[in-house]
Amino acid sequence: MEKRRVVVTGLGAVTPIGNTVDEFWAGIKEGRVGIGPITKFDASEFKVQIAAEVKDFVAKERMDFKAAKRMEPFSQYAVAAAKEAFEDSGIDMEKEDPYRVGVIVGSGIGSLQCVETNYEKIMTKGPNKVNPLMVPLMISNMAAGNISIQLGLKGKCTNVVTACASGTHCIGDALRAIQYGDADVMVAGGTEASVCPTGIAGFTALTALSTTNDPEHASRPFDKDRDGFVLGEGSGIVVLEELEHAKARGAKIYAELVGYGATGDAYHITSPAEDGEGAGMAMKLAMQEAGVAPEQIDYINAHGTSTHHNDLFETKAIKFALGDAAKNVSINSTKSMIGHLLGAAGGVEFVVCVKSILDGFIHQTVGTENVDPECDLDYTVGAPVEKDVNYVLTNSLGFGGHNATLLLKKYEG
Repeated sequence: MEKRRVVVTGLGAVTPIGNTVDEFWAGIKEGRVGIGPITKFDASEFKVQIAAEVKDFVAKERMDFKAAKRMEPFSQYAVAAAKEAFEDSGIDMEKEDPYRVGVIVGSGIGSLQCVETNYEKIMTKGPNKVNPLMVPLMISNMAAGNISIQLGLKGKCTNVVTACASGTHCIGDALRAIQYGDADVMVAGGTEASVCPTGIAGFTALTALSTTNDPEHASRPFDKDRDGFVLGEGSGIVVLEELEHAKARGAKIYAELVGYGATGDAYHITSPAEDGEGAGMAMKLAMQEAGVAPEQIDYINAHGTSTHHNDLFETKAIKFALGDAAKNVSINSTKSMIGHLLGAAGGVEFVVCVKSILDGFIHQTVGTENVDPECDLDYTVGAPVEKDVNYVLTNSLGFGGHNATLLLKKYEG
């Protein structure tokens, strides 16, 4: 079967620097840092006291109040971003077969807050006091389920959970669903809300988080002084659509999604493979599917977490995938401004890639000042770059050795 072409027709985002795509992108272009002291709980006794929190988000302003009460924040963020993306796409469900419109939205964790709250109830008041909705509030597939319910989408509805690669794998699987005829339209991306005692304590114990409590310099990907990532939260959701379906309804087309690569390192539960070949092969597979040569890649939105291992091994991966062309490509890390959104990272960073193509703008890796000599590529340090952007790779790498890469191109008809 010949693969169908897939385009991007809607964008939605809830992030630490803006709760809509326009606000978020304005923050990106300004180089705004969304990291600050933790306000969601008392972190005074924690070694790490900063995070990239979503700010001023009021769920009842973005969705039905009664429905919002039956969602934890990770689901609320996803529904808000999905509604924005769907409205942006202009799709009228009264004119669509609802079984041809689906959802693939992932969360790496689901609701740790729900577990915390109900465990405390068990310990202090007994097991009969647990919230009857604890399980549906907690489980990670409920972001996709709630989006389906809120928008009336009856097609394929699934949830990929691959830690920090979840959002990118969801978009990749949504691409496949449309390419091979399972759907005409897919709402896809990731969501996360894990800024809570368990989230911060767990990642701190793993020595994954930066212990620098200076918000402007805590997340500094590829910097020789980097010491870990900053936990972020939010959601990035996009609408993917089969090209002829989009053209038939006169949709505005933002970009074309032409490649997807997914591999496993088979190496270590937290560290990427030291030679970078797993992530590098994901990039190669995405380029192979698209029929694109390394020399054609204009920009890579790196996973770029600001951890020692990730940034070094991802640099090796880029060299493995692009060869000599690696030194000529513009690379950056959106996490320098919004921290690491875990399962939502790939969705939000996909939005950045689409906007970069549309505006010919590659944002600076903010906070990075002294590039690690072992990370010897162009990480867009010091200032953003304005240039024509035709082909973009975006990488996500997850604990467990999960690697995912998507390849976007400027839409040309």
